[in-house]
Amino acid sequence: MRTIRLGTSGVEVSVLCLGAMYFGSHTDKKLSTQLLDQYVDAGGTFLDSANIYSRWIPGFVGGESEEFLGNWMKERNNRSQMFITTKVGFEMPGVERGLKAEQIEVECEKSLSRLGVDTIDLFYAHVDDRNTPLEETMKAFSRLVESGKVRYIGASNYLAWRLEEAYSISKTNHLPQYCCVQQRYSYLRPTAGASFGPQIAANDDLLDYSRSRGVTILAYSPLLGGAYTRTDKELPEQYVSSHNQARLKIIQEIAEEKQATVNQIVLSWMIHSQPAVIPVMGVSTYDQMTENLKTLAIHLSSEDMERLNQA
Repeated sequence: MRTIRLGTSGVEVSVLCLGAMYFGSHTDKKLSTQLLDQYVDAGGTFLDSANIYSRWIPGFVGGESEEFLGNWMKERNNRSQMFITTKVGFEMPGVERGLKAEQIEVECEKSLSRLGVDTIDLFYAHVDDRNTPLEETMKAFSRLVESGKVRYIGASNYLAWRLEEAYSISKTNHLPQYCCVQQRYSYLRPTAGASFGPQIAANDDLLDYSRSRGVTILAYSPLLGGAYTRTDKELPEQYVSSHNQARLKIIQEIAEEKQATVNQIVLSWMIHSQPAVIPVMGVSTYDQMTENLKTLAIHLSSEDMERLNQA
């Protein structure tokens, strides 16, 4: 597993991040354990969770992913080798949506307890909160960093101009800065005006901002839930366009040339981008994990990247 620097943090993380959204809930504990072990055996250390995972699954209320990861790390005695992330901001039973100082600090304590750790390596603001002053939010995160409960902070589902506001507040007040942003992002581009509800898709503004400020982009839903390759999965309506048909044609051609799958080329394209984008993999089978990990053996030349980017 290769590593990459995480924004301005100075820390190196796995170039493929493993999303634990459904671990311990929709993905049962036995399979979740197998997938985590498979990822770690390949050298992976970067695990992504959130306090709300997975409250929308019938019979679950949120926190299950964190609890599962905590128990797994305890069983494997490998906390010191893992880079653990979680998030705060979305609503869940008994918790309102938002990023008020008290809410951030209370939810951090709950996440620390569920994970069974003293420190969260990367703590995200999971969704922007326009009703709470950004300065209040950033100062709350700063207190957590100063206390040693959080190492680094990141944002998710933020627009570029809001990230710049947060950066300005942090710099002016000598506070920790968001070192990365996790956003919906894939090779195919959403159509103009496409909406994903509370999720924010990365756009050219965000990509330009990340290059300017040295903020790493992490891509969630990089494979569009399997829509690139599964015959039983239609392309989401937000991605249906003639532009994307041209991109699909090119990526399929390159996949054939590389004797790879389209999914592998999508992930490889992210890793080879300048600056690199870190995919957050969502896997639910051994074969999916194997396919994704084989991405690391694929090399895309500058000519390959040009074809993909200009399609």
